[in-house]
Amino acid sequence: MPNAISLPEPVRLGVIGTGWIGSFHAESIAHRIPGAVLEAVADPRAGAAETVAHPLGTEKVYLEALELIKDPDVEGVVIASPAFTHTDLVVAAAEAGKAVFVEKPMALTLADADRAIGAAAKAGVPLQVGFNRRFATDFAAAKAVVAEGRLGTPQLLRSVTRDPGLADPGSVKPWTIFLETLIHDFDTLNWFNDGARPVEVYAAADALVAPGFKDSGLLDTSSVTIRYDNGAIATAEASFSAAYGYDIRGEVFGSRGMVTAGDVRSSSMRFYGAEGASSETTRLNIDLFREAYTDELAAFAASVRSGVVEQARGEDARAALEIALVCIESYQQNRPVQLAGVSA
Repeated sequence: MPNAISLPEPVRLGVIGTGWIGSFHAESIAHRIPGAVLEAVADPRAGAAETVAHPLGTEKVYLEALELIKDPDVEGVVIASPAFTHTDLVVAAAEAGKAVFVEKPMALTLADADRAIGAAAKAGVPLQVGFNRRFATDFAAAKAVVAEGRLGTPQLLRSVTRDPGLADPGSVKPWTIFLETLIHDFDTLNWFNDGARPVEVYAAADALVAPGFKDSGLLDTSSVTIRYDNGAIATAEASFSAAYGYDIRGEVFGSRGMVTAGDVRSSSMRFYGAEGASSETTRLNIDLFREAYTDELAAFAASVRSGVVEQARGEDARAALEIALVCIESYQQNRPVQLAGVSA
């Protein structure tokens, strides 16, 4: 597994952003990745960086992300700040010669995606994006089945993201369901159907969980159909209200069989009682993908030394973003849209 990779000397990483995922990444670097050191933490909110860094044994904190990037002891930067900041921070880190791990979405426009990719390429630094499902054991095993040709020709693909709750619908930014939620599914489908290019997208979406917030831009439920140039048809589905738990699944149906990945159950235990059979379910993504989140950062730490990113590259992020942007156009026009027509 990637988190077992032995590095010749510790890789010193800095984390920008101390929201739930930034805090979890900082903890993973400090405690779960052999050979990685949490060198510094940055957050513009007063005291936020200290709250995360100090319990993990890291004293170096910054209010300004650029100060962390300039720190000569930081070799790689983990960007977990709000999405609209991602591209500028990727470019700044790359220009400073630092390896970059950035949470999805890497960018919000294709022009910015190209800017991030170009900056990393020009500087010759690794650029990895936080598509954690690629590092989940079951998803990786499903991908291997497809890659080995055991399914034959992929014909139908499916990716599902159902979040267990919508605590504050008023805080959800417009287009979040495409740009920050389903973008995981778009990457998964592209990855499973490797070598094929998406050519047409139709997106249906609504505010079914919190309909009172639709006028402010909330979309909390969506189904997207994607046609690929190899003939395969894929669906991506998202909901912000799965009462039964955090439900992430993938499926590929081919000419010779089918493979699935993902299970909402937290274990294979089932309880049999007077009311029937039941299983406990996972409620948080950091529980469902705990190992995957760790392994993607372990792979990033290894790339700081090797200079090679094997999974979830900037180009992969751009491809998923292209679908997300076409989804917005499709939703607005209520019709299928060709990918060639997306605005930059």
